[in-house]
Amino acid sequence: MRITTQTIVMGAAGVVIGAAALLGVRYFTYNPGQVHYHANFDIYINGQREAFANPMYYEEEGGGSCTLETEMTPGERAHMHDNIGDVVHVEDHAVTWGNFFQNLHWTVNDKLVQTPDKVYLADDTNKITFLINGREVQDISSETIHDKDRLLVDFGSASQADLQKEYKAVPATAAKYDEGKDPAGCMGNATPGFRERMRHMF
Repeated sequence: MRITTQTIVMGAAGVVIGAAALLGVRYFTYNPGQVHYHANFDIYINGQREAFANPMYYEEEGGGSCTLETEMTPGERAHMHDNIGDVVHVEDHAVTWGNFFQNLHWTVNDKLVQTPDKVYLADDTNKITFLINGREVQDISSETIHDKDRLLVDFGSASQADLQKEYKAVPATAAKYDEGKDPAGCMGNATPGFRERMRHMF
């Protein structure tokens, strides 16, 4: 069997195309195994938006665990930073809104809203309403926080019009934070960057 130049060129081209396809798959499917995404929320109590002004609500910079072998603390799993009281940083799988509020020393469910110093009980006059992404749910304590979720918690006698106004005011900044660095985390952003993907290809 005679091997021609054309056969060699076609064989080499096939190898190059195959290698490029494999590297492309490795580039676009790279996932480092760490979770880091964000959601937004607001809480209104009797018409007043909670500002979360107390520094105790915020994770310190550099406070995260940087080894996968170390079990994460509850505060590392879901937290806030930099006195920004409407953005949740989620860094583990299956974190619920109940988990997050526990980290703030709050209890939030369909029967009460308990802050570190007050308890607000639902009754015939005062309702507890939850809107996630515009959809009303009965209780958020066991609802998983998803990337770019927007949650409204309202305690009081707000009308439907008031609730819609409050929900529209919930920030939608999670996507911006997905692209940024978590001051207390080990991974820079939720989506691996160009350098990380290039290193993974080879």
